[in-house]
Amino acid sequence: MGGVRNAGATKTRNCRAVRILLVSQMYPGDSEPDYGVFVRGLEETLASRGHTIERAVLTSRGGGKTKYARLAGRTIAAARRFRPDAVYAHFLVPTGLIGALASRAPLVVTAHGQDVANVGSIPGVSAATAAVVRRASAVIAVSEYLRRELEAKIPAARGKTQVVDSGVDLERFKPAPSPGGRTSFLCLGSLTERKNVVRLARAFELVGEGTLTFAGDGPLRHELEGRTNVGLLGAVPYERVPTLIAESHVVCQPSLVEPFGQALLEGMACGRSVVGTLIGGPPEFVPPEAGILVDPLDQQAIVAALRSAAELPRPNPAARAAAERHDVNEQARRVEAILLEAVRARRGESRPEA
Repeated sequence: MGGVRNAGATKTRNCRAVRILLVSQMYPGDSEPDYGVFVRGLEETLASRGHTIERAVLTSRGGGKTKYARLAGRTIAAARRFRPDAVYAHFLVPTGLIGALASRAPLVVTAHGQDVANVGSIPGVSAATAAVVRRASAVIAVSEYLRRELEAKIPAARGKTQVVDSGVDLERFKPAPSPGGRTSFLCLGSLTERKNVVRLARAFELVGEGTLTFAGDGPLRHELEGRTNVGLLGAVPYERVPTLIAESHVVCQPSLVEPFGQALLEGMACGRSVVGTLIGGPPEFVPPEAGILVDPLDQQAIVAALRSAAELPRPNPAARAAAERHDVNEQARRVEAILLEAVRARRGESRPEA
């Protein structure tokens, strides 16, 4: 699946607009509108700044490993047709490798988490990742935690990795009045072991009051069914997420590890307090006034965190203020600067004066 995006009316200031080939193994589609929405958000903002973007993406989780062969074909065809000034790939392997092989244009690649976790755990991924990092003009990690993980595993990443998270759309996710009634806890994400959903449900039962709603689907759904005051919405369209957050009091994501923590950031942007994990990116953007961070393996700590978060202001202005520092427009500006520097370096141009 591909396509060209160019906002046209809004042009980038103080720099030359460029042609960007966006390559991603995750991108929203008709059947899975929540799939890789963070990629689309950055893309839309880059386009609004005047850049022309061609997409080579996958829009579904299904398809097995053969889908990457299809993505490679799309990327090669797009590179030949579009002749990009830069390739911007999301995920190191396989997407970054595909982008590296499809075009000689400067490569900028963002690591999101699982791609780094795969290094050393899947045969061949370490060598492929090292090749991508060496080929890349710049590497982006979505958190300091992920940057440290990547640099520890791939020494070539040291000195060329910058931290830029995916940001949050502050217009889409904005404060809303807090609902009345019992405390409503909301968990956004897949029902998987990494998301720690069963331990969260057990902790909620020990709290003994309120409601807990899971928005997402996955293999652990059957372990959550039939629990008192626990609701299962299944997979929901991304457009519904702001409304679901507005209908809740606390957004929960006490994952075993969270490379960044997008759902927490979106909840905070809506003025909701959060319960998150200490492992990964959340400690970098969740201050004590906005929520509680816990050891995800400590069920009693999760119980205490749920109770404490329920006592924080409703809505929570400190949560919104913290989220505002991650405006997607500012994150896209930072990505833009990295892309433009890569293009200038390839062309042998000097950095323009501020």
